Amino acid sequence: MPSLIEDTTARLTRDIPSAELRIDDALIAISILMTSIVTARRDTPDAPAVKGQATIRRLARAQSALIDASGDVLRVHDDLLSIGREVAGYDLHECPRVAGQVTPLQAVA
Repeated sequence: MPSLIEDTTARLTRDIPSAELRIDDALIAISILMTSIVTARRDTPDAPAVKGQATIRRLARAQSALIDASGDVLRVHDDLLSIGREVAGYDLHECPRVAGQVTPLQAVA
């Protein structure tokens, strides 16, 4: 059973920061796209400003959804840390900041 816990912990230690990073990357991509769309609307004098408004609002909703998703994943991360302390007895002080820079967690004796 301890091997199963260690394997699960290693997988979560890799996957959680990766998910957080990917959501941040998506949020950055949406922000860049928003800038491009608003700039295009501003710099296209023949197109009425109202034409792109629905698109901008739709993109803003997508951006807001990513912000909500980021918060939810951060809460999941915190929940899993609590579970790790309670179930596996891990002494978790800090989590790896970036996937790929993870080190195996050591059980507290």
